[in-house]
Amino acid sequence: MHPTVRRLGHSLTRSIDGTLFGIVLALLALGLMVLVSASNLNAARVTGQLANMLIALGVLWLFANIPPHYLMRLAAPLYVLGVLLLIAVALFGDVVHGARRWLDLGVTRIQPSEFMKIAVPLALAWYFDRHEKTLRLGNYAVAVVMLVIPVALIARQPDLGTAVLITAGGFFVLFLAGLSWRIIAGLAIAGAAVLPLVWSALRDYQRQRILTLIDPTQDPLGTGYHTIQSMIAVGSGGWFGKGWLNGTQTHLDFIPERTTDFVFAVFAEEFGLLGCLVLLGLYLAAISRGMLITASAPTMFARLLSGAITLTFFTYAFVNMGMVSGILPVVGLPLPLISYGGTALVSICLGFGILMSINSHKKLVQT
Repeated sequence: MHPTVRRLGHSLTRSIDGTLFGIVLALLALGLMVLVSASNLNAARVTGQLANMLIALGVLWLFANIPPHYLMRLAAPLYVLGVLLLIAVALFGDVVHGARRWLDLGVTRIQPSEFMKIAVPLALAWYFDRHEKTLRLGNYAVAVVMLVIPVALIARQPDLGTAVLITAGGFFVLFLAGLSWRIIAGLAIAGAAVLPLVWSALRDYQRQRILTLIDPTQDPLGTGYHTIQSMIAVGSGGWFGKGWLNGTQTHLDFIPERTTDFVFAVFAEEFGLLGCLVLLGLYLAAISRGMLITASAPTMFARLLSGAITLTFFTYAFVNMGMVSGILPVVGLPLPLISYGGTALVSICLGFGILMSINSHKKLVQT
C-alpha cells in the first residue's frame, strides 16, 4: 500500500475503537437483515435505513474525532439550547398522533427530546467535574433540578419512553458521581410515596398500558393486542426459530409496529432463543467495552459521561426487550441499532462516537 494512502487511512481511523466499531457494525447488519423480513421486502424502507446507517456512522466518526474537552465547553450551551427547544415544542410544536414532540423549522422537523439524551448527561458530567473538589449535598440537589426540568417537559409532550431514558441517564451520572446509597434509598422511598400522585397525573392511555401489563387479556383486541401478539411471536420461535423470512406472526401482519418498537418480536420468532442469545451477547460486548472505557477514563467528566452513555444503552435494550416480552409496560422505545428509524440511530451512534473519543484521547490528557 502506498505510504500516502496508509497515512490517510490512519488519520481517518485513529480515533475509532476497533472492538466497539465492529460490534456496532454487527448489530447494524443484524438490524438490516431483520428489517428486510419485518418490512416484507420493502426496498424503499431498506434503502432508507441504509441511508440512516451511513449518516449515523458519519456522526459516530465525527464525534470520535472531537476531543472530550471541546465537548465539555459545549455542555452548558447545548443544555440551555435543548431546554429552550423543548419549551418551543410545548408552545409551538406539531401534534402528531396526539403527541406534541416535533418542532417545524421550515426546512425540516426536529425532535429535541432525542437531542437531550446526550445533552443532559453531558451537562451533568460537566457540572460535577466543575465541582469535583468541593462536592456537597447541595450540588446533587442542583443536578437533580437540572435533570427534572427537561424530563418534565418531555413527559408533558407526552413521550414517556424518552423521559425514562433521560431519567436513567441522569441517575447514572448522579450515581457515578458518588451519590450515597442512603440518599438513593431515601429517594426511592419518596418516589414510592408519590406514586399515587404520579398515577393521577398520567394520561388515560398511559394508565391503561400499566394495567395491560398486569393482565393483557382484559382487552385482547385493544390495549393488550401489542403485548399478546409480541409474546406469541417470541414464544413461537422456540430454540432455533422459524427461519429468516418465515415468521408467521410477522408476515400475516399480527405484530404491530414490527419494524420499529416491536422488531425484537420478529427477530425472536425467526431466529429463536439461539439468535436472541447472539443478540444479547453483542449487546453485552458493547456494554462491557463501554464500561472498560469508563474505568480507564482520565477525568471525572469523561468517566461520568462515558458511564452514563454505556448504562443508558443498556437501559435502552433492556426496556425494549422487556416490553416486547411482556415484563414491562409498552413505552415506545426502539431496539437500539436494530429498529428502523434515523433519529434514535444517530443519537446512539453519537454516544458511541463520544466513547471512542474518550478512549482515544485519554493518553493526551494523562500526559
